[in-house]
Amino acid sequence: MQEKSETIHPRPQLSRAQWLDLGGTWGFTYDDTNCGQDEKWQEREDVFTRTIQVPFPPESAASGIGDTNFHPIVWYRRTFQVPDEYASKRLLLHCGAVDYSTQVWVNGQLVAVHEGGQTPFTADITSVLRPEGEQVVVIRAEDMPLDLTQPRGKQDWQEHPHTIWYHRTTGIWQPIWLEPVSATHITQVRWVPDLDQGLLSMTISLQRQDNTSVQIRVRLSQRGN
Repeated sequence: MQEKSETIHPRPQLSRAQWLDLGGTWGFTYDDTNCGQDEKWQEREDVFTRTIQVPFPPESAASGIGDTNFHPIVWYRRTFQVPDEYASKRLLLHCGAVDYSTQVWVNGQLVAVHEGGQTPFTADITSVLRPEGEQVVVIRAEDMPLDLTQPRGKQDWQEHPHTIWYHRTTGIWQPIWLEPVSATHITQVRWVPDLDQGLLSMTISLQRQDNTSVQIRVRLSQRGN
């Protein structure tokens, strides 16, 4: 897998030069009987008998599957290699959005649990990486189509779309990517402009070790100059 420097960064507000796009072909399977966790699919390869193009959901033809039937639980699997230049960094796994409830394993170790089909989440996977060679990421997503208490937008709970409702979106539907960062790094930047006063308020969130002193330089430019 190559670094996607020519690809538009999936989070342009907080982009870094180094990142790895995990989009593309993944192993895939349905879990209609909800047996995957009991059978530890996160530690297996043989059950992933299909492939899917991420980040397109299985209901979409662009995913290579295009199955709009009820499949409330789906599993994904792929491998990746950590570039040598990332060796001294922390490695973050970013999920842009997975609908709806998600569990993520790396090398068989649970690294993230998330609920919400429209919100991003991140896991620091540094501690579970193998010293070298192939790394394995497995994602389980559960999206119950008949649960009307679950936020769904205009996703239909019936088998076929009716009136203003449309087909469901299950599982991964936004980019998945890896990002190497220093032990102390920025996790979020928020700014609020006040045009009347000519002011820009900024809030910067950091991940850092205790008692670590940090200096931040902010530069404002016009039209990128």
